[in-house]
Amino acid sequence: MKTNSRYVADLAATALAPAIWGSTYIVTTSFLPAGYPLTVAMLRALPAGLLLLFLVRKLPFGIWWERAFVLGALNFSFFWAMLFVSAYRLPGGVAATVGAVQPLIVIALSRLFLGNTIRPLAVLAGLVGMAGVGLLVLTPKAGLDPIGVAAGLAGAVSMAFGTVLTRRWAPPVSNLTFTAWQLTAGGMLLVPFAFFLEPALPMPTAANIAGIVYLGLIGAAFTYLLWFRGLSRIEPSAVASLGFLSPLVATLLGWLALGQSLTPVQIGGFAMVLASVWLSQRTMMPLRPIRPAASPEPVNRPA
Repeated sequence: MKTNSRYVADLAATALAPAIWGSTYIVTTSFLPAGYPLTVAMLRALPAGLLLLFLVRKLPFGIWWERAFVLGALNFSFFWAMLFVSAYRLPGGVAATVGAVQPLIVIALSRLFLGNTIRPLAVLAGLVGMAGVGLLVLTPKAGLDPIGVAAGLAGAVSMAFGTVLTRRWAPPVSNLTFTAWQLTAGGMLLVPFAFFLEPALPMPTAANIAGIVYLGLIGAAFTYLLWFRGLSRIEPSAVASLGFLSPLVATLLGWLALGQSLTPVQIGGFAMVLASVWLSQRTMMPLRPIRPAASPEPVNRPA
């Protein structure tokens, strides 16, 4: 029971991250200028990463330079870029449903890279979650754009690889330091794309600044600290299933704050998403002491 209590506490803290990510859409549309997705993504990642880096005062060393940039690209740069392409070319419901395939990809990659057993109930939970997200956000008029679908799948694969490799490459530093490395690296990789592919950002208003600060400090630094902490303590497939909470919270906020309708079909989608998350966590619930993340590979620290 003590072991399960610890697991539930870690799970609740980790679930807070995708729940907060569910507010990204309403904050972006209400506080930020439209048409600057890469610039906004860069401003969301880089200042937050530099702030955390200033606090921890510890740079990567040895092989962790390369790994920080690989994970920064997978978890932030490439993932966010594909997310925005998908969002612009597909209706929101289609984009969310395509992205919901990520937990199933994580299950397969966990088997490949971590040697984890593929549990049929975990696969079932992933399928139920995808169906629930579809009922939650799809509309009868939703159309399919091949490039948008490809971008959505590429983003899901990128985040799935980032999730699994974050667990596999457990660094010999704190989660705060690891988050600082990845956010900074991801933000740096976005700079040239934002500079060359988008026009200059107009003079920001107070609302723009508030939105960027929220997305950077709360929606990136704080949430990814919780996310990476969870990945160091919980199986990646169990963590990935919590991502279903993001479209659930986004739909709730649209209903509460924007006066959007909530149909019986969407309520059914709510129930399916919650059932999926519960089933996935029930499948992964440890019956013995939680196995820690793989011991970090030996590295040569600088003198």
